[in-house]
Amino acid sequence: MPELRRQYHFRPSPNGYFAWDVSRLIDLSANLPVFELSLDKIAEIDEMWWFQTEDDRPTPRAICNHFRLMQQAELDFPVIVCPQGRIMDGMHRIAKALTSGAQSVKAVQLLQMPDPDYRDVQPSDLKT
Repeated sequence: MPELRRQYHFRPSPNGYFAWDVSRLIDLSANLPVFELSLDKIAEIDEMWWFQTEDDRPTPRAICNHFRLMQQAELDFPVIVCPQGRIMDGMHRIAKALTSGAQSVKAVQLLQMPDPDYRDVQPSDLKT
């Protein structure tokens, strides 16, 4: 597996965000069965995913950075979805698949929701 950049999955919490370390999510999902997830079933591709906080704005530079990450994304690695089917890791792979005309991506689904690694943080608190 290629070396991963440090990254987190965020969901709103009462005083900021819950954050899951993606490296831990990968470890937790390593032995789960892989299946094909239809891109039509991924609600997040029509929702605000990136650029959700005031300090993360869709400047041309930021958009180009996401574009570069999409280009580098490896579609051989499955995306990770939570028990309710929401994406926890893999949006750059999903975007790459979507732009290439694919109908699905490889995915694994967690059986239970892990506790977050951080509670009530801001995304900028965890940037490396």
